[in-house]
Amino acid sequence: MISVDTALGHIFDLLEPLGSEPVAIRDAGGRVLASPVTAMRDQPPFAASVMDGYAVRSSDALPGARLKVTGESAAGHASDLTLGPGEAIRIFTGAPVPAGADRVVIQEDVRRDGSRITLSDALDKGPYIRPSGADFKAGDTLGAPRRLDSSALTLAAAMNAPVLICTRRPIVALLATGDELVMPGDDPGPDQIIASNGLGLARLVSEEGGLPRLLPIARDSVEGLHAAFDLARGADLIITIGGASVGDHDLVRSAAGERGLDTAFYKVAMRPGKPLMAGRLDDTPIIGLPGNPVSSLVCGHVFLRPALRRLLGFPAAALQQSRAPLAEPVTANGPREHYMRATHQSDGIRVAERQDSGLIGVLAGADVLVVRPPNDGPKDTGEFVDILPLTGRS
Repeated sequence: MISVDTALGHIFDLLEPLGSEPVAIRDAGGRVLASPVTAMRDQPPFAASVMDGYAVRSSDALPGARLKVTGESAAGHASDLTLGPGEAIRIFTGAPVPAGADRVVIQEDVRRDGSRITLSDALDKGPYIRPSGADFKAGDTLGAPRRLDSSALTLAAAMNAPVLICTRRPIVALLATGDELVMPGDDPGPDQIIASNGLGLARLVSEEGGLPRLLPIARDSVEGLHAAFDLARGADLIITIGGASVGDHDLVRSAAGERGLDTAFYKVAMRPGKPLMAGRLDDTPIIGLPGNPVSSLVCGHVFLRPALRRLLGFPAAALQQSRAPLAEPVTANGPREHYMRATHQSDGIRVAERQDSGLIGVLAGADVLVVRPPNDGPKDTGEFVDILPLTGRS
């Protein structure tokens, strides 16, 4: 068995970032920016008022001063007015500041009488003007690779970029195997179970920006597996679920071997998830996940998510972990790296009492995985542990 870090390194060796494609900005949310966006103009393109009020000269902004109102400046309507001494121009939030003005007096500090205003005796501090280019200037860039979340998408739009160059979304073929499996909604026999892993992994692929292709369940025969592998053609990554353990009925590696599977590794010193394999099949990277639902999803977080990020152009790196204190003690760990289901509560991390790899409900109730190194000693309340956040949790 090899370590988790070594296995992840082998998986990265199988992967290369995908190509890019133009995407209309309205369709680019959640995509990964492949090429930097360059601002076409300053933002704001003019000095703009931050508040509703009156544009004045600083030299005229004196307590009790009386000024003559000579015009108005509203957002979207440039004013060709020039402010003279002793004058004020009515101005609204976002409107261009007229020439000659360097201060906005907020309307709460003004009393107006016809065409004249009187400033209050206690003026609020100004100047309430946002300079031209205060946000960004023409030629500034939004760097890549970058996940286009709401903030990045808003910035790209403000830079006046209607089309963004994004990494192509990786197509991930998900292939569950086993005579014992039936799809949700089917009528299982007394010796069958519901195939749940593929749907969970498909959601994980979508969350990371990939396109899941959920294939029909492959039955336990070499012929059935060859037919399934044929359906996986054209994918950027093949994920098999089950059939990678040692046993007379575990045929994935056997069938893949007949098609020229180049195995990078098999078995990882982790729990859950030891029977993991990876390699290249028909020139396509393939990762074989355990059939146990919890093992499969834990391996999805540890290996599949970083693999997808690599395909999308991000650096080859494990998911970032953080540290948090324990809310209660945990016992010593064994010889394999252990990914323990847990919840991050106000008083610290609480590790689930039951860690059986067949308990999907425990995983559904967790929001983090506590990562225990091999042979890690017992930990007391308040001691810090490494945690890996799970996606899709509120």
